[in-house]
Amino acid sequence: MESKTNRSGWAKFWERGRWWKALILTVGYLAIYEPASLFMAPFLPFIGDESSASFVAVVFVVPILIGSLLLIGFGTSLGWLRSVFSRQRIRGGGWMWIAVAVVLVFNVLRFASIDYAAAGFNWVATWLLAGLLIGFSEEILTRGYVVRIMRSSGRSEIAVGLVSAALFALLHAFNFFTGQPLISTVLQMFYTFFFGFCMYLALRVTRTIVAPILLHASTDPSIFMQGAYPASGSLASFAQLGNIVMILVGAVLLVIFVITESRLSRRNSAELIDSARTS
Repeated sequence: MESKTNRSGWAKFWERGRWWKALILTVGYLAIYEPASLFMAPFLPFIGDESSASFVAVVFVVPILIGSLLLIGFGTSLGWLRSVFSRQRIRGGGWMWIAVAVVLVFNVLRFASIDYAAAGFNWVATWLLAGLLIGFSEEILTRGYVVRIMRSSGRSEIAVGLVSAALFALLHAFNFFTGQPLISTVLQMFYTFFFGFCMYLALRVTRTIVAPILLHASTDPSIFMQGAYPASGSLASFAQLGNIVMILVGAVLLVIFVITESRLSRRNSAELIDSARTS
């Protein structure tokens, strides 16, 4: 194993955790991913409309695949991949399973209320692949690297969770610069903040990044596919309430999280003081 004294300046820079380094990493990812999406624009006239599998592959799969490979390369250059995928040392409270359950339930409801016959196998399969890549790249970035950077800076878990969620929301702010209306972008950021926070809770309670990756990987395609090809019936209408429920549940869980983490921090501080007095 390479000693710390022999590590490169690149590795030493990222090992010294600071919140602004997490911001630099997120903006750097966007600076690469967004141009990759724009480079696909010349192919759009040749791949059909948004209902085609080729459109999803060119507009979503290829750019996200490029971003995923770059994130793997980044983690490999620092030797972080093993630790990111290893069992997390910080436990989560049982109440955090609520975040996992809410996301999972609405994902299942959306998948159950899609008109698959109208959507077509190729389109559905391509969206599932896109979802897997989205879940992998965005979770590795925000719940993997960002969480590691924040924890190595010595910040509290409250700061870790909030910064992770905030930078995840920032990823979606750039949709405004690709033509998305301002109001839609703001609403999307509001939703993605609380969704990102729930993914942090999933990381905590399962103690593995695989859980938020899979939850995220099933969220985006279920939203897009159910929005494009909703099946008829009350189930589809109820499933479409998922984003609103996610915001409300996320806000409640955030309050619970801040209260419980603050109490835990005070208790740990008191125990350290008592231990120092008796030693």
